Amino acid sequence: MPAVPLPRRAGRRTNLGLLALLLVAGGTGVLAFGVGTPLPSRLVVAAHGAAGLGLLLLVPWKAVVVRRSRTRTRGRRDPASAWALAGLVALTVVTGVLHTVAGPAIAAAGVAVLQVHVGVGVGTGALLLLHVVGSRQRPRRSDASRRALLQTGGLAVGAAALWAAVEGGLRLTGVPGGRRLGTGSHERGTGDPAAMPVTQWFTDAVPDGTDGVLELVAGGRTTRLRARDLDRGDTASAVLDCTGGWYAEQEWRGVRLDRLLAGLDLPGGGSVDVVSVTGYRRRLPLADAGSLLLATHAAGRPLSAGHGAPVRLVAPGRRGFWWVKWVRRVEVVDAPWWLQPPFPLQ
Repeated sequence: MPAVPLPRRAGRRTNLGLLALLLVAGGTGVLAFGVGTPLPSRLVVAAHGAAGLGLLLLVPWKAVVVRRSRTRTRGRRDPASAWALAGLVALTVVTGVLHTVAGPAIAAAGVAVLQVHVGVGVGTGALLLLHVVGSRQRPRRSDASRRALLQTGGLAVGAAALWAAVEGGLRLTGVPGGRRLGTGSHERGTGDPAAMPVTQWFTDAVPDGTDGVLELVAGGRTTRLRARDLDRGDTASAVLDCTGGWYAEQEWRGVRLDRLLAGLDLPGGGSVDVVSVTGYRRRLPLADAGSLLLATHAAGRPLSAGHGAPVRLVAPGRRGFWWVKWVRRVEVVDAPWWLQPPFPLQ
């Protein structure tokens, strides 16, 4: 089969296109863990998926570039790192597609395919950095030419169209991936808390036990509350959408935060620090107190230790890492809620 002719500058444009897609895929992958509300998460996940699938559009061009480069650099360059990078990129795409199609159903030795996807993605980013530095390529004025920008736009449109086609195919075929949320999460345990996966932020762990006491710090005083006294009949039907790739809707029961704070002298425009017995914490707007629930039960059953017993925060409309488990302290503060890392660092 005759080789496909390729203009000399097309090789550089192909490499730049691959680099741009990898940077977008990596950046949106990180953002997917830090964006806390559903709509922005959907946009980030869509961009992540489109960038990942868009890599497939450049495979034929890259194959020609590789063949041409091999004949010109034979014996002068060790291709091991380049092939390793290609292998990691391929594995990242494959594991991403597997999670999209089947989600938590694919796991081995307790490791979900999404965890493999994230781990391989981190390795890909590190090797990509070394590859770019070692290639000694420098920016050129032609990289921002009108033709280059039009080609970039065409690549973006093609990647978005491929992503939309895959999403449509998943919905038409009825596979599990067609029923996942826009954030990419698959349903696990709706109405049955025992079927929900026990997951937490990677720096956190299920504590051995708690004393069942919660401190409420507000209005210049500290009130100690027993967790068993927080079951006051307030309920909220809310979706726990975990960044671990699953979601579940439950009827949560406990006490609304605004009821605990009623009658206290609170700062205008303040925030609420919610702290776990493990030191994990999140800060939320005080204005959201009416929708925040300190839950002791889910689907009519007491919380299990893995799901935050004796009391956890329920934050409707926010991703799972805002739902602080094993709550030990709730404190009203003057600092703005956004003055914190976008995702937990402790």
